[in-house]
Amino acid sequence: MTLTFSVADLTIHRIIEQETTFLPALEMFPELPPEVLAAERSALRAAQALDAQDTLILCFQSYVVKTPHHTILIDSCIGNDKPRARPVWNMKTDDSYMRALAAAGLSVDDIDVVMCTHLHTDHVGWNTRLDNDRWVPTFPNARYVIAQREYDYWVAQNAKAEVPAFADSVLPVVDANRADIVSDQFAIGDHVRLLPTPGHTPGHVAVAIGRGRDDAVFSGDLIHSPLQLCYPELSPKFDVDAAQAAVTRREFLDRYCDTPTLCCTAHFPSPSVGRIKRKGTGFACEAV
Repeated sequence: MTLTFSVADLTIHRIIEQETTFLPALEMFPELPPEVLAAERSALRAAQALDAQDTLILCFQSYVVKTPHHTILIDSCIGNDKPRARPVWNMKTDDSYMRALAAAGLSVDDIDVVMCTHLHTDHVGWNTRLDNDRWVPTFPNARYVIAQREYDYWVAQNAKAEVPAFADSVLPVVDANRADIVSDQFAIGDHVRLLPTPGHTPGHVAVAIGRGRDDAVFSGDLIHSPLQLCYPELSPKFDVDAAQAAVTRREFLDRYCDTPTLCCTAHFPSPSVGRIKRKGTGFACEAV
């Protein structure tokens, strides 16, 4: 299993919390025709993206990127001690995430910036940890970067009814004055830029990293499964705006197709990282 990648002056570490079955493909993608699944079944199984019962296999992970100037964590995964609807996430207490961080030679103190592609449960969980019945920032030296549109959307949702992940993994960071709520034009020096990719959530962003060019891009939940490379218009049931997500996804894939940019996906099975190539009317990810 490949956990570390190098490109230009960047080092990229995968920090895996879980790699496991998720939902049946036909449930995850309500508009997926059974005959299309049948046609792609063998390729998906060969890629370890689908099990024998047609359940999707997803990886839940963070990326840590070391630039010449910063150590940046992108999306903080699931987290511990948190009430969640999904049983394998609910009140979890394992040390898999922290062991993976240590295996990369890192501690929570080493992270300078935490960047959130969006604010769903499995992308913000380790933003905070439980300390004497209080949620405190897990990465004490980090600034937490959140896109303004994304933050505003979840403030409004939380005002209607409490959103657990927002309440325990985002608001405590804001209350601790560790959050930077930023515009879509936000950048860190000449190495880190946001790329607006709305649809999955209204303020979803990808993160592009590289000096003066996109050496690597982190797609967040713009793409969940290799199946969506073959059929970019296929949106999962979790997309807030499925039609917008489909347009954004194809634009993203067209932008990075047949370029040297490493595409670092949030949920593809290992190795999760590759370069986008054109394949017929769709795309493929050539693993590196």
